[in-house]
Amino acid sequence: MRHRWIAILVLLGVLLAGAAAQASGMAGHGGAAGELPMLVAKPLATLVVGALFLGTLAISRFSLSIGVPAILGVLLLGLSINSSATLFSTEAFAWLHTLSLAMLLFYAGLRTELRSIRGFLEYGVLLAVGGVVLSTLLLGLLVWFVASPSAGGIELGFRQIPLAVALLIAACLGSTDAGATISVLDTLPQRIPARLQALLEFESSLNDPVAIVFLAVVVGLFAGEVEGAGSHRLLLVEMRHFLQLMGSGLLVGMAIGYLARFCLEKLVERHEELLILGVGIALLTYGSAELLAGSGLIAAYATGVLMSNHRYRNSRVSPQSLVRTLLPFNAMTEIIVFLIFGLAMDSRHLLASLPEGTVIALGLMLVARPLSVLAFQRVSPFRLRETLLVAWCGLRGAVPLALSFSAIAVIPMLQGVDPALVPALQHNAQVIVFCVVVLNLLLQGLSLPWVCRILAIRDDEASTQPTGAS
Repeated sequence: MRHRWIAILVLLGVLLAGAAAQASGMAGHGGAAGELPMLVAKPLATLVVGALFLGTLAISRFSLSIGVPAILGVLLLGLSINSSATLFSTEAFAWLHTLSLAMLLFYAGLRTELRSIRGFLEYGVLLAVGGVVLSTLLLGLLVWFVASPSAGGIELGFRQIPLAVALLIAACLGSTDAGATISVLDTLPQRIPARLQALLEFESSLNDPVAIVFLAVVVGLFAGEVEGAGSHRLLLVEMRHFLQLMGSGLLVGMAIGYLARFCLEKLVERHEELLILGVGIALLTYGSAELLAGSGLIAAYATGVLMSNHRYRNSRVSPQSLVRTLLPFNAMTEIIVFLIFGLAMDSRHLLASLPEGTVIALGLMLVARPLSVLAFQRVSPFRLRETLLVAWCGLRGAVPLALSFSAIAVIPMLQGVDPALVPALQHNAQVIVFCVVVLNLLLQGLSLPWVCRILAIRDDEASTQPTGAS
């Protein structure tokens, strides 16, 4: 009970810090007499950031105690503060999201251990790639049918929203988050099979870059005006640009992956140096690929995969030690993504877009995700009840939120989009992604323990272990 009161006091301090930030921002807009001196603004911004990080720990404790992923509590914390102050600019939000997404993809690559899924590698790849494509297409059709150009409730009927924007929104929601799923499953009294957990982690790691590739395909197909005799030529140009983006990203990722292996073998003397080297390699990979007109996100993932699936002669380095060392940094990165998204969200549009966001979230959980998993059941080495659990474990996390910033930036470049509707489409697209992620984490996060009990999913090895065995 005492710990709960301490957490409540921390949260109150965070809310007060956020209110102070908003007040300072409002004062800064009041002219010369009301301007906040920079010497005061910078310490206040530092205070707010520190208070926010403490608040994430308090809200995470409450979230996990009720079986909800902690990142959902962090997202709602940011929304409750929702600072419109000038302490945090939109450009800073976008830049932090880009770097955070690069780090998340690099960590996803490190977590893609091919050795952990021996015996069902082909099925895992098929589920991650084919599942993302199928679920994104199904969800895109639903968004096209349900969503309206602006936040104003449900308007059934196709062409209410441009197809390109609908597919863009669906592409943002294509990847799943194993971290959120495993954090909920770890609270269960019975363990799930290790093979099933390995599949969930592998699928969520691989479908992050697949969702990014699908997003790039949508942008390449629908960007610009395709009219008249030049349409085929423009399509070839976009295809060449896409191949250059992916190819350059993979080549840079592989090249720096080999460089990273050399650095890990020769430069690491102490275990704590792994964090410095890992973060440096991730940022170096992303920046190099972008400078060479490639995809920095794909490059970061490729580098992580190469580093994870290599045996090192240096006894201080192993794929598992890399993942364990970068785990706290990755957790902080996810917190930053969720917190910033909550702070940047315009809460005035939430209620208006809640009906269509709810319908799309239910369509994702009950139709698109289950069908995209069950479609490959014939080649699955898992039983039907285990496949049903995989279908229900499609929790969305930080990557969809981070991708939404990139998606809304390209909406003005999509063909068939009325320039007058661009601001409304951008707001509505981001709010839909927000609603789907929140409802997905809330409903599926709370129901996962119940689904495991209904399906009788348990670790058979653990259940057959003799009493008293360690």
